[in-house]
Parts: sequence; structure tokens; C-alpha cells
Amino acid sequence: MRLPDYLKRGIVDTEKTKKVRALLKQYCLHTICESGRCPNKAECYSHNTASFLIMGDVCTRNCRYCNVKTGKPLQIDENEPQKLAETIKALDLKYAVITSVTRDDLQDGGAEHFAKTIKAIKNLVCNIKVEVLVPDFKGDKDAVDKVLSAEPDVFNHNIEVVPSLYKIARPQGSFQRAIDVLSYAKMQRPNMPIKTGMMIGLGETKQEIIEVLEKLNSIGCDIVTIGQYMQPSKAHMEVKKYYTLQEYDELRDIAKKIGIKAPVFAPLVRSSYNACLALEQLENGIE
Repeated sequence: MRLPDYLKRGIVDTEKTKKVRALLKQYCLHTICESGRCPNKAECYSHNTASFLIMGDVCTRNCRYCNVKTGKPLQIDENEPQKLAETIKALDLKYAVITSVTRDDLQDGGAEHFAKTIKAIKNLVCNIKVEVLVPDFKGDKDAVDKVLSAEPDVFNHNIEVVPSLYKIARPQGSFQRAIDVLSYAKMQRPNMPIKTGMMIGLGETKQEIIEVLEKLNSIGCDIVTIGQYMQPSKAHMEVKKYYTLQEYDELRDIAKKIGIKAPVFAPLVRSSYNACLALEQLENGIE
């Protein structure tokens, strides 16, 4: 299948992207923008947004759509929260997304490290908004509570794919567990925006997408992102369908009718894509 023109992005190298890469190297930090081969990284950097990957760049799970390395992770850098806070301040970011590899090797899945990172950023950087994109912590509610206690501005956990694709795409994950994490977070912090993201083009049906949107609305999920799956390498799952721009518009209209407050649907949308704008859309009720 040929890649549609609307999915093609040229390589953009600006002074801002060079500065970001230099600081990441200086502080030995990672971004999901780089590890996940995100096509939007230059645009996000230019909008003063970046998605940082904490607890290393090696994941303990092996999802068949993801480009992040898998294997045995290194020991956590206890200085990482402060180094990340200093990097965010140096970049003068107004909005930061903090995500991580899945660390099933840790007792709390890295929840305490998430909390320390949020606190370090907010203690050092004035008027910063922090969104966390967390793993499922194996469904551990105490771990979710640790993250929520640090008062992030947005709590995000991706469902990634429709339920029928979990056995193939996310064999170590569970759709119901992902829903339970989002639902629990919303119950604990009803005024905190709850967010999730999904990829399409892996073989799901339109009806399956609609059913997922209905489920997300029923648990109070505020922001939903949907974008086109793009195969990182031949070793990953193949693309089954490239959705058209019109189909994204139709899905967005359906999501609004279902009750999703801030649906962000487009071919190149990723969970953290223009995250600050998605929050503004929610807060201001922008169509």
C-alpha cells in the first residue's frame, strides 16, 4: 500500500529542534518523539511542547506496533526528575507531556518516579502545565493514586487499539484494564481532564471504533485522539487501511454526537500531538 500524500512529512531542522536535541544529549534524557519516530516532532518543538520519555528507553513489553526498544531496562536515574525540570525550564516550555516505557520490573510500575517528576517540574518552572501519559501499572490503583497525588494537569492513558486487536497488537495488555485505569482516575479526580488515544488502520471496523468511543464517553473521558497507524518497520504489524480525510471528519462528527468533549482526529495525530491545543479545545469548548 502506497503512503498517501497527506501522511508525508519532510525533515525539518531548525534552531529550536537543534537546541532540544542538544539539551536531551546534555542531560541524557529521552523523548517519545525520537524513540517512537513521531512525524510531528519538529512541529511540536516549535509550539513549545515536547513529550519526554522517563525511566529509560527500553520497555518490558513487546507491542507489535511500537518502535520503542524492548528488553531488560536499566536502573532508574534518581536525578532524572530534576534534570528533566531543568531541561524544560531551559527550553521555556509552557506545556510538557511526561510519558514512559512500561516498567513491569518495578513494584509500582514507576508511579513514584512519575510523581517525583511532576513535582520537580512544578517546583522549578512557573505556570507550566504537565500532562502525564502513563502505562497501565498492571491495573494497580495505588500506583494510579501516586501519580494523581502529584496533581498533573491532564491524566492520559492510551487504549491504543480496539479490543479485538489486543491479542495481536498488545498481547501483554488488556483493553478492560486500560478502561479501568481511565475510569478510576476520573472517579478520583472528576475535575481533572482524562485523555486517551487510539490508532486506526490495523484492521478494525468502523463499528468497533464507534463502540470504543461510546465506552470512553460512558466513563467520562474528556479528550480522545485518533490517528493513522504507520508501520515503523517490516517487523511490525502491517497497515490494513489508510483512512481518508473525509473519514476522519465523519468519525469526529460521530464522536461529538456521542458526547466526547474534545475529539482530536486526523491522519498524523498522535496521543501527544499539539497536546496543549487539545486542552485548550476542552477548556474553551472549541469545535
